[in-house]
Amino acid sequence: MATAAGRTATDAPSNSDLEADIRQLKADIEELTRRLAKTRDDGYGAARRAAAEGVAQLRTQGEAAFESVRGSAQDIEALLVASVREKPVTSLAIAAGVGFLFALLSRR
Repeated sequence: MATAAGRTATDAPSNSDLEADIRQLKADIEELTRRLAKTRDDGYGAARRAAAEGVAQLRTQGEAAFESVRGSAQDIEALLVASVREKPVTSLAIAAGVGFLFALLSRR
């Protein structure tokens, strides 16, 4: 008796063969799922470590820049204090002039 695929009834796989194939497919699918989960976890861990290292590096650079700006501001402050102590009248006149200019600009 011929089947649609050109096999005879005796060439067809038995139920036990099909069940074994199904078990093997299930095992293969479980193994693939486990490997994909491990790959995902490894990739996530690597990305998280890289991000943490990047954040630490940016924090260090930011702190260094902040300290540099702070040092510059302290230097400018020291220069202003010295200038005011040397020439208090001139400093007062400059401050009054700057205040007057800000007042003119803010009215417009």
